[in-house]
Formats: sequence, structure tokens, C-alpha cells
Amino acid sequence: MTAADDDLRFFPYETPYPNQREAIDRIANSLGQARDVLFEGAPGTGKTLSALVPALAYARDNDKTVVITTNVHQQMRQFVDDARAITRTKPIRAVVFKGKAEMCHIDVGYQECQTLRDTTRELVDTETDHEELAARQEELLEASQDGEAGAAEARSAVMDELDDLEDELDELQDGNVCDYYYNNLTADTDEFFGWLFEDVRTPEEIYEYADQQNLCGYELLKEGMEDIDLVVCNYHHLLDPMIREQFFRWLDCDASDVITVFDEAHNIEGAARDHATKTLTENTLDSALEELAGVEDSRAEPARNVIEAFRDALIVTYEDELSEYERDNVDEHWEDVSVANPDARDEITLAFLRLYEGRGIDTETELAVQLGRTLDEEYERAYKEGEATSRAECQTLQAAQFISTWMSEGGELGQHPMAGVRRNDQTDEVYGRAELYTCIPREVTRDLFDDVYASVLMSATLRPFEVTEDVLGLDSPATMAYGLAYPEENRRTYAAEVPALFSSERDDPETQETITNLLRDVIRFTPGNTLLFFPSYSEAERYHGRLSVENRADEPLGTLILDESGKSTEDLRQRFVASDDAALFTSLWGTLAEGVSFDGDQARTVAVIGVPYPQLSERMEAVQDAYERAYKGKHQKRDAGWAYAVEIPTIRKTRQALGRVIRSPEDFGVRILADKRYTNADMGKYSVRRSFPVEEREELVDITPEKLKFAMLNFYTDHDAYDGAPPEP
Repeated sequence: MTAADDDLRFFPYETPYPNQREAIDRIANSLGQARDVLFEGAPGTGKTLSALVPALAYARDNDKTVVITTNVHQQMRQFVDDARAITRTKPIRAVVFKGKAEMCHIDVGYQECQTLRDTTRELVDTETDHEELAARQEELLEASQDGEAGAAEARSAVMDELDDLEDELDELQDGNVCDYYYNNLTADTDEFFGWLFEDVRTPEEIYEYADQQNLCGYELLKEGMEDIDLVVCNYHHLLDPMIREQFFRWLDCDASDVITVFDEAHNIEGAARDHATKTLTENTLDSALEELAGVEDSRAEPARNVIEAFRDALIVTYEDELSEYERDNVDEHWEDVSVANPDARDEITLAFLRLYEGRGIDTETELAVQLGRTLDEEYERAYKEGEATSRAECQTLQAAQFISTWMSEGGELGQHPMAGVRRNDQTDEVYGRAELYTCIPREVTRDLFDDVYASVLMSATLRPFEVTEDVLGLDSPATMAYGLAYPEENRRTYAAEVPALFSSERDDPETQETITNLLRDVIRFTPGNTLLFFPSYSEAERYHGRLSVENRADEPLGTLILDESGKSTEDLRQRFVASDDAALFTSLWGTLAEGVSFDGDQARTVAVIGVPYPQLSERMEAVQDAYERAYKGKHQKRDAGWAYAVEIPTIRKTRQALGRVIRSPEDFGVRILADKRYTNADMGKYSVRRSFPVEEREELVDITPEKLKFAMLNFYTDHDAYDGAPPEP
């Protein structure tokens, strides 16, 4: 067997897809050099196995563990399917991991679980010690009765120890324990682990199996992760530094012995930003002050000085920034309140400095943190010993740690201070929060990629690679990109020359009529289901409404389905794919634009209407400004902030949406970009065609909206796609 063949030993099927074999070889070579990989592959081209197969081969030969992760639920299911296929070819030990909240049988929080686990283990250890001492005293009793010298005296000492242990057992049994975890520690779990590694089990299967046996599947899974070939998990297990440290400890390996594979890696940027962002609500500050009111400790007054002044500063700031009308219209959702200043500290900090009357913010904040830790330890003890029915979280500690971070990091590049307000739906009162929004995610991701052995980041939309390198803090990764290797005659990609849909243009009646006519043609001339992506849910609703009115019996448009924010994505998808003449209207920034497969005739045509730039909120402007300052002049980008923060992510989302159709070599379909900015027309700085990879630009065919229906008719007729007579133009 050659080295190349050896790299394929975990490939579960007869032959790789086009480009898959080359990708496997190149990733194997990069792993041999401990080099990270940026791997872009068109949707449906087998990226997961292209990364997993060489990673598992290298890990098996070099005592490493492969961790594959995604933030898309459907991809998690796909990973399980691929892992099951692999283990039927060449057995591997694999576990699929979710967070404790989704696997807990008694539905307690993280801190409570930690305390219950520790107390339960202490109880079992004490019971074990008691059993051993009881057995020892029986032996000494027999020895004493046989006249053995010193046995009676030794037994007396053991009996004293037993008395002490019985008192300790009484206290522990009166405390809080987890019966499920108790069974983990006392029952024979060999059957569970035998079942676990017979196949690749999902977290739902583990939960159900463990529940039937009154075991904690979550803790058993952690204990069973030693000597594992493959772990499937969510992003947060790797992107949160504290969880990552524990996670690698459960794997019983150093970070340098882990190979990470990130799917949908274009999402790491946003996920890392979410993990790094810190918030503190007014309610937590109020709770901290209530907590401190009953504390007799010399550090309580300094803690009150800091926390009360910060609370008052937050309230003063958002009240000054909100008009009476804005305050009256605050609802149950968080609404941002601007507090940042371009050349000075933010308004909350300035108000804090003005209102604070203690003996030094840094000193008193540190005392508040110390006191918070002391109180938290006391809450731990009280719950552990059964004095409390739940494990209280120390509000003083949360508040003091946040204030410390706010003051030390709030002025740094990439940290954007903000406030927010919402209405309590029970009391109808408006309350606020302070937020330290993280703009540059590499501060989170760089340590991860530096620490692990190597990483493979894969997506259908990672280019431009140099931007991905900058944003995530990667150091000279290998790069590879594979476009659709399926037959070109099975697809057409059109750039429709409708007006450039700037926000100011969208309300123009003539423009709306043009778009409505285009959409009617797209739906009518699609032999099957049509996916329509808009810049927002409101635009999707607008055209769904216009076409619903025009859905006449003589020219039926089939089933028109509207996706709305808050609706169940899976229910909509099921309804859509169960139809054979549906059109789904949704937002490009919703959950159906990526990570959701529409195979074969589940969707034949996809259209993106407009260039769906995200709404330019203060957050987006803060990210844009931070990127401009961090990457100005890099890669010949004159406006790095706009490119990194807005244009490139938007084009990636657009490319993801186009990838919902044509998922296999036999599949066929039409993809449409409806906006003049996608065409070769001279749009100056507004043109976005140049932002697409060169091979995708070459496939774009400019077309007038009036001719699109004829092009679609010819394409689908050539593929004998119409059931009966085709529609008439």
C-alpha cells in the first residue's frame, strides 16, 4: 500500500468525488507539516470527508485526536452519518458531544451541576472508606478474639474512625447529591460503554439510553472520551477558552495533540465575536447591591462604592440618551443605546468617574472581586452541605469582574462599549445593560489555532483567503479552493440587469413592478421548487404579498411560502420540500441561506434579490472602524473596513445562498443574481462582481429581465424537466 492509499484507509465509499482525492492528499501533506489549512469547496462536493479522512489517518499514526465542529445543526447530523459510514469500513472510537444543558436529566445550571457532582463524588468516596474500615474492624475483631496481640487496640482506633466517618456520612446524606451521577459512580457501566462504542451515538440517543438506566450520560460521555479517535461537537467547546481547557482535559490530551476541523468556517468570525462579548445588566447590579446589604465584611463598603456608582452611571447614561418617545417605545427585545465617543472614553465610564466617591476605583474593584469570590465559596459550601436547595450565583462577583474588565479593556482597539435597554414584560419597567462588544475576533481565535497541533477550516465561501487569515489570526496556512466540478451544462448562473436595489430605490413603484415581473417569471418557468432570498424579511414579505395577490388561476404560481423571523426553520423546510411547485420567500440573513441542503428536485432555481448588505447598525460601524484601523492598506484594499466588515461577508452569504441548489453530479438548476451591481455594467465603486472568485465571475451571464424566462425555458426544456407541456412565455 502506498502512502497515498494509506491516507484513504478511512474513506468509506468506493471512489472519491472529483477533486476529493487531490484535497485529501494536500490536507494529509499539510498535516504532516503541522500546518493549518484553509479549504474552500463548492457545496455538495464532499468537504467533510476530504478533511476527516486524512485527519483520522494522521491522528491514528501519531497519537492525536480529531475534533470536528460546526455551529449548524444539520451539519452535526451529517457528521454523525459520515462517522458511521467510516466506522463500518474501519472501526473508530467516536463520540458526539453537546452542552450539559441539553443532556441534563434533572435540569440544573452549570454551577449547581458542578457542586452536585463534587458532593456526590465525596459521598461515594466516604461510603467506600466506610465500607473498607467496617471490613477492617471485622478482621481485627476476629484477630482479637483469636488472642492476637494489639488487635483490640487497633480495632478501637478503627472504631473511632468509623464513628467520625458515620457523622460525616450523615452530613453528606443530608446534603444535595445527584442520583444519576451517584449511579455512575456505584453501578457497573461497562454495558453503557460497550453500547456507546458499538456505533456512533447521537447525544439524543445517549440521553435516552442513560435515562433508562438512571445514569448521567453527560458525565459518562466525559469519562469515556479518553483514547478517542474522533469527537463531534459545537463551536463553543473550542471557542470559549474556559470550556476549551476543560474539554481538552476530558479528552486527556494536550492542545498540541488535537487536530481541529471547523465546518462552515466562514461563521467562526461571528461566533468568536459572540463568545468574547461581555454584558452586565442593571438587574445584576441591583442584585449585587441587595447581596452586599447583608454582608458584614470590611470589603463590603468598597464593593458597594464601585457597584452602586457603576449602576447609577448606567442608568444616567441611557436616560440621557433616550428621548421620551424612544423610552415609551422600548419593547421586550434589547435595543442598543449609543455611548461611545470617538476621541474619549464612553459616556458610561465618564459618568462612573463623575459619580464614584470611594478611595480608588482600581483598589476597590479588586476588593469587590475578592469579596465576591469569598461569597461564592460560601454559596458553594451551603449548597454542598444541604443548607440551600439550589446553588446561588454570586452577583457581586459577576458585577465586580465585569466592571474590572470594562475599566481595563474598554478603551482598547477592537473593544466597543455600548448600552442597551429593554422592557420587563412582567413589571413593564425599562432597565438597561452595559456591553463590551468585541469587534476583532482574532483576539479569541489566535490562541486556539496557535495551541492545537493543526486546524482544517473548510467552507464553500472562505475566499479571499488573506482576509480569513487576518481576521482569525492564522499564520501562513496552506490554501486550496475547488469550484463545482459537476458538468457545466447542468447549471446556468444569470446576473439579471434589474435596477441596482439601493435602499432608496426599493420603494420606487416602477422598480417594484420590475422585480415582481422578474419573480413571476422565475417561479413560472421553474419546473419545481424555487428559493428566493431577499435583503431582509420585510422585503421577502413585500414580494410575497405582491405575488400572492397576482396568483391567478390562469397563470398559477403554485404554493407561495413566506419565512418570517421567529418561525420554525425545520417546519418551513419540510413543507417546502414536500411540495413540487412551491416558492419560498426568505431573508438572506436568515437560517435557510446556508447549512441547509435542498437536494435534487427539492429546489431547482435559486435567486438572490439585490445585494443584501446587512443593516448598518452601530455594531457594524464599530466592526468596520476596528477593521479599518487594524488592516488599513493590507492586500491593496483602500477601504479595508468596508471590505472586511461588510462587502466580503455579504458576498459570502450570497454565494452560500446560490449553493443551496446543484448538490450532486446528476443535479441541475438555475441560479440568479438580480441586481445591476452583479453585472458587467459600469457601476464604479458600487459594482460587486469583482468580489466573486474569478471562476464564478466567468460563469455569470448578464441578461435582461425580459429575456430571463426564455433562457430558463430553454435550459429546463433541454433537461426534459417539465412535467407535461412547458409554460408559455
